[in-house]
Amino acid sequence: MKLENKVCLVTGGTKGIGYAVAEGLLDAGARVFICGRDKGDLKHALERLSQKGEAAGEVCDVRSEEQVRMMLAECERVFGGLDILVNNAGIGYFGKTVEELSGEEFRQTIETNLYGVFYACHYAIPMLKSRGGGYIFNISSLAGQNAHPRMAAYNASKFGLNGFSEALMQEVRQDKIKVSYICPGSVNTAFGGDMPSEEKRWQLQPADIAQVVMDLLAMPERALPSKVELRPSRPPVK
Repeated sequence: MKLENKVCLVTGGTKGIGYAVAEGLLDAGARVFICGRDKGDLKHALERLSQKGEAAGEVCDVRSEEQVRMMLAECERVFGGLDILVNNAGIGYFGKTVEELSGEEFRQTIETNLYGVFYACHYAIPMLKSRGGGYIFNISSLAGQNAHPRMAAYNASKFGLNGFSEALMQEVRQDKIKVSYICPGSVNTAFGGDMPSEEKRWQLQPADIAQVVMDLLAMPERALPSKVELRPSRPPVK
C-alpha cells in the first residue's frame, strides 16, 4: 500500500509503541490521527509529530463506546476518511494473583484491551469500506498465547484479542480490508508501570514493532500475513 496522503488512526498513540507507529507512518507520507487518555501527553505528542507531517488527535478513553465513536468522527472531519486503523491502546496489571486482583482492575483491562478494539473496528469498518478497503492492525502480545501467573487479566484480554482478530480477518477480507495482529514479547517501554532503561536494551524497542507495521503495509495486495510474532533475539539466560 502506498502511504502518501493515506489517513491513519493510532489509538494509544501518545507514547511507546503507538507513538513509534505514528512516527513511522508520518515519515512515509501518511496523515496521522492519534488518541490518548491524557490531555497533556496528547498535546506533547502532537507537538513533536506535527514536525514530521500532518498530525491531529483527540483525548479518548477507548473503554467508552461514545468517545471512540466521536473520535473516529473527528478523524473523518479533519482528514476526510480513514485508510488504516492501528489498535494499540492497552493497559495491564501485573504481579497480582487472581485472588489479589480487584474486579475493577480486571474490568478495566478487558474493557481497554478488548472492548476498545471492538468499538474502534465497529465504527472504522464502514469508513474503510467507503474508501474501497484498508488495513486494521491489532497490537496484541505473546501473552495472548502463553499464559503466565500473576497476569490473568492481561492474558485473558490478549487471548480474546487474538481470537477476535482471527474472526475479523475472515469477515472483512472480501471487502479488501486486511487484518493483522502483532504479538510482541518484552518491549522496553513504560507499559505496566515499568520504565525504559539501559539494562533492558535486550528487549524489543517500540521502533521494532513500528517496523513490522511498515513492512506489512509494504506487502503485495495479494498477500496477508495475518499474525506476526516478534521476540527479543537474545534475552538474558536465567
